[in-house]
Amino acid sequence: MYRKCNTIGGAMKSATIPPLRVTQELRQAVEGVLKVDESLSSFVESALVKQIEFRKMQKEFIARGLAAREASKQSGKYIGKEKSLAALDVILDKYHSSQ
Repeated sequence: MYRKCNTIGGAMKSATIPPLRVTQELRQAVEGVLKVDESLSSFVESALVKQIEFRKMQKEFIARGLAAREASKQSGKYIGKEKSLAALDVILDKYHSSQ
């Protein structure tokens, strides 16, 4: 898990995230889903960490897709939509049959 710390002269110094203004409804919704002994700050930190991880994975996914597109252009070999969707259906069928 990420920690909001910077190293200065070998010592750890915590950093802050700017204050976040939200509607009263959003604040109540967040407070309504907090776990026992979970603070609003820890919830927000966890949400930030998850969003960072998601965006990194999304960026890598897009990069792989663009690289695959370029490789297909270079080779002239493409897999049609029907074949791709059929392969995904096989994966989904295996997943559903194992549930």
